[in-house]
Amino acid sequence: MKILRKILNLTKQFLKVLSLLLIFNHSSYAKPFNVEVIDGDTIKFNKKKFRLYGIDAPEINQKCKINGKDYLCGKISKDFLEAKILGKEISCIEKDKDRYKRIIAICYLHNQDLNKMMVKNGWALAYRRYSSDYISDEIFAKQNNLGIWQGEFMRPSKWRRFYK
Repeated sequence: MKILRKILNLTKQFLKVLSLLLIFNHSSYAKPFNVEVIDGDTIKFNKKKFRLYGIDAPEINQKCKINGKDYLCGKISKDFLEAKILGKEISCIEKDKDRYKRIIAICYLHNQDLNKMMVKNGWALAYRRYSSDYISDEIFAKQNNLGIWQGEFMRPSKWRRFYK
C-alpha cells in the first residue's frame, strides 16, 4: 500500500512538471498589465475568465466574524490574491470549463500553485465537491488559524445559496 501511494504521488508530481513544461492550447500566459482579480478564486486575463480549480473563496460581499465583529472576508480574499499576482506574470493550465464558460485552471506564479497558496493561507477552502487536491492545505490553514479560520464564517457555497 505504501509503495502504491508513493508511485501515485510520484506520478502526480511528474504530471504537474510535465504539464508546466508543455505549451499548447491548454496553457495560457498573461502579461502583468492584463491580469484582473475578480475575487479570491477568479481572475481575468486576455479577455478570458479563469476560475481557480479545486478551491472556493468567500464571495466578494461575504462577511465573516472575528471576535464577534463582521469583516469583509471576500474582499480580503480578493486583496490577498491581488497582492500576490498584480504586476507579475502568471500562467494557467486549463483543466475544464464550467457552466458559465469560465476556464477552470490551476494558475501559477513562477512555479508556485496559486490555488494551493489561497487555501494554505486560509483565504479559500478546498472545494471538495470537485477535488481533493487542496484538503491538506485547508487542514493546515485551519490548524494554524489562518485567513478566515481566525474566526467564524459560512462556507462560500452555502453563503451563495442563502445570499445570492
